[in-house]
Amino acid sequence: MSAAQPAEALRLADVLKAPGYLKTLLLCALVGIPVSLVAFWFLAGIHELQHALWSDLPHAFGWASAPWWWPLPLLLVAGVLVGLIALHMKGAGGHIPVASMGAGMGGASTAVLPGVVLAAAASLPFGAVLGPEAPLIALGGGLALLLRDLPRSPVTPQNTTLLAAAGAAAAVAAIFGSPLIAGVLLIELVGVGGVRLFAVMLPAMLSSGIGALVFTGFGQWTGLQIGKLNAKLPEPFARLDAPDVAWGLLIAVLVAVLQHSAMATGRAVATYVAGRTLVRTALCALGAGACAAVYALITGRDPQDVASSGQNTLAVLIADPQAWGIGALIAVVLCKALGYALCLGSLRGGPVFPALFLGAATGLLLSPLPGLGVVPGVAAGLAAATAVVLRMPVSSAVLVTLLMGNPAVTPLVIIAVVVALITTELLPGGPRPAG
Repeated sequence: MSAAQPAEALRLADVLKAPGYLKTLLLCALVGIPVSLVAFWFLAGIHELQHALWSDLPHAFGWASAPWWWPLPLLLVAGVLVGLIALHMKGAGGHIPVASMGAGMGGASTAVLPGVVLAAAASLPFGAVLGPEAPLIALGGGLALLLRDLPRSPVTPQNTTLLAAAGAAAAVAAIFGSPLIAGVLLIELVGVGGVRLFAVMLPAMLSSGIGALVFTGFGQWTGLQIGKLNAKLPEPFARLDAPDVAWGLLIAVLVAVLQHSAMATGRAVATYVAGRTLVRTALCALGAGACAAVYALITGRDPQDVASSGQNTLAVLIADPQAWGIGALIAVVLCKALGYALCLGSLRGGPVFPALFLGAATGLLLSPLPGLGVVPGVAAGLAAATAVVLRMPVSSAVLVTLLMGNPAVTPLVIIAVVVALITTELLPGGPRPAG
């Protein structure tokens, strides 16, 4: 053993013996319980309201399903509500989604939590092409700090950082279904090693693990639906061939260009909205509704294929790929990409889930290429989309591998992540890593 190794071990022991660290560690473990419960009810409430607006309400008016024009009034309402929240509440309802890409798990302050929750509730159930992950992470981090303040615990830079990370990690574990994803995300986000990484990771992993247990058990007990992220394909897959890798590289480049274009448009929309928040937010939200309406009108399919995060539609898409014709896949990719870009710069939510859907749909669209197939096509598309939006290569590869549930595609996932990141960096105006 080298001289550096025992010195490092002593430093780790010093961290554990530091005044207040073990107390903060215990508090972080306890934080995972209420954060997971709040996350559950937040997601369940969003899911139930979305079902009421898109299914129950059309049935009440006598329609078997939402008519093609249904997204127009719903997203107009969403735009007006978000515009009002942005103008009159602290924190403007949270970050504009395109500004939070690649940003991580530092939770919102307690003062802005009401606006974050209300803006998410005004966006996601009404059909915003965004996911719940960003407001949920802000909610987890902010709630952790609120719980610290309730017993009037001393406020220090250390416990503020650790508790915010622990609360956000518990929220990530809830939304992505794995404490492992939360841990890997945090490692890449913190960007440090050695003792400093150990000090942050220990409470965050503890909180996310306990939170995931509570979240899963509570969900089974209530029987309520929250909409799970699922990308497991029914088709068996044994090994990769040379055509899988070759076509996977092409898919990674195409998905990276598509996602880059959506992000660039989203930034332009955010600049446009910044001048006159209410009117322009409503117009952009209405534009996203028009994308969903046009898709439904030309394909005869459900407008919710384009509207909303794509979280539930992703599972349907992958479970039965043959139900989607080439024309429908082209239409859903183009219409959802445009609606996504409009929502990225105007409404409130997370950028990850719609990107996953667009990546999977693009991979599925190209899966008939000679020698490719559905599984490697979807894997490459998911990996590329996740890498571009997260800007974290290891986290992206781990997330997609766990979602696919098939280790045979891991090499292709890793290659697609690298190719997508290189492509976006080389494109004009390519995004820069957060930090």
